[in-house]
Amino acid sequence: MKRLLTGFVVLILLQSLAHAQTEVFLCVDENGKKEYKNTGATKGCKKVDLPGITVVPAPTLPASAKKTQGKPASSPADFPKVDEGTQKARDSDRKQILADELKNEEQKLADLKKEYNNGEPERRGDERNYAKYQERTANLKDSIGRSEKNVEALKRELANLK
Repeated sequence: MKRLLTGFVVLILLQSLAHAQTEVFLCVDENGKKEYKNTGATKGCKKVDLPGITVVPAPTLPASAKKTQGKPASSPADFPKVDEGTQKARDSDRKQILADELKNEEQKLADLKKEYNNGEPERRGDERNYAKYQERTANLKDSIGRSEKNVEALKRELANLK
């Protein structure tokens, strides 16, 4: 499967270079390994006919779109607006939700670190096989990393609120 995928990638790359290379050869060695080359002097090589490439340029932007490109678009006049009081209430709710999530994530992180025990968690009864113990230890380490990133992201999000 890997060889086939590699072959397709090479074929696609060769198609993109078709204007530069006029001949492409598919060579198969004695082990059945396929290889694409630009010369066919080797035994087991056959010329491959590749279709030409069609290049379609991107459409040009209208003048009005060029003026606003890279700038935030203003909302239309009939776009629904939210009054200031409602928006402040929503912002306050959002801040409280983020604070609750941060508190929960920090508690989860503390629990994970306690269980991880600096890389030497206590073995469980179902972990007679050492590989299972190592797998759980690795999973705990990964979970701690994810939890730390979540805490950082929540702190950043809270800091960005006005």
